[in-house]
Amino acid sequence: MAPKESDDTMTGGEATGGEADDLRLRRRKAARYVVPVTVIGVAAATIGLVPALADSGDPDLPKISAQQLLDKIAASDVQKLSGTVKITTDLGLPDLGGLESGLLSGAAKGGDGSSADPSAKLTELASGTHTLRVAADGPDRQKVSLLEHAAEYSVIHNGKNVWGYDSASNEVYHSTVDESAGKAHGKAETPVPATPKDLTQEALKAVDDTTSVTVDGTVQVAGRDAYKLLVKPKQSGSTVGAISVAVDAETGLPLKFTLTPASGGAAVVDAGFTKISFAGPAASTFDFTAPKGAKVTEGDTAGKGDEDGARSDKGHKGAKPAPGHGGFDGFGEGFGGAAGSEGMKVIGEGWTSIAAFDTGGKGVPSGSGAGGDLGGFLGSLGDKVSGDFGSGTVFSTRLVNALITDDGKVYAGAVTKDALVKAANTGK
Repeated sequence: MAPKESDDTMTGGEATGGEADDLRLRRRKAARYVVPVTVIGVAAATIGLVPALADSGDPDLPKISAQQLLDKIAASDVQKLSGTVKITTDLGLPDLGGLESGLLSGAAKGGDGSSADPSAKLTELASGTHTLRVAADGPDRQKVSLLEHAAEYSVIHNGKNVWGYDSASNEVYHSTVDESAGKAHGKAETPVPATPKDLTQEALKAVDDTTSVTVDGTVQVAGRDAYKLLVKPKQSGSTVGAISVAVDAETGLPLKFTLTPASGGAAVVDAGFTKISFAGPAASTFDFTAPKGAKVTEGDTAGKGDEDGARSDKGHKGAKPAPGHGGFDGFGEGFGGAAGSEGMKVIGEGWTSIAAFDTGGKGVPSGSGAGGDLGGFLGSLGDKVSGDFGSGTVFSTRLVNALITDDGKVYAGAVTKDALVKAANTGK
């Protein structure tokens, strides 16, 4: 019979003194080491997504506690693998006939506008259904390919080189890795969660006293026996309903990640392997030579871009943010990089934490200030709200919501509209 635990909830109130400290230490370790190998390899950072075929079976596995399963994830040391990942992301954005993907990709492009820049191309994973082929052979060789209708986009990390290739446009993006620092330089440094283990890493960052973590039976994913880890917020006001992770019983590798919203319905993110092998990929998998006639864009080389890499955390205050916030690091850039002279602060804690900053602007642009019809279009996507803070507009998805006040302040997080208004009222 498959194990199922409902009484092994991770709470601070169940342990005292040294036990509580040890529990928090093990949680942090699980969050830190849950991704032993970055499958994408681009920028030597993280990268995560119709479900991974139907889950099947109810394998009879030894009983395991939630903490033991977290420890198993933390101890996972998978260095070699290859497989296929299917990803569905449904944020509930309006149907723009495919325009939303172009906007997401275009918003992430740098000044060079290269369609092969990973930080631009992989942003398309934020919408729709996609298929990825992934391969990894240790920390220095990884490859991920995004399969499209009549084309393919690949990112290859081999030694000190990171290549992005878009076959549709025949464009190449090249960046290099500072191997001593273990990071890449150039715009490829932008992380894009894409595999179940990358998404799990982000989710486990929120495991604290505001979180319930239990083992919810067993399942088979891509022919592998797995335990199901169930993560739920205890706080009201979060848009996150639950996160389910299928963890390979043998290796501890997350095989599938599903995030369902508090509002119910289909998953916001459903990412899982449909095929997986732990045999080492052929060395040629990671070879790349720019095709003849391809446009090649060079990113910053190793030793440059330190200004970005050494960004201060000044202005970041408060508790660690929950999943969906992306660490809040991207919110300022998403609003034109105008996070105000005092930077960003975090209001609240755990799953209901909210990023707040001042753009110095005048709220949502309209009319000629937003390009005529664009202003009306933007306004139609939001809901007007008011409170002690004044008035503003809330832009909503099924996971992340943002309030932009008429005087240019922004409050954003994986929280409800009411929680944003409350934060704006108290943060005035």
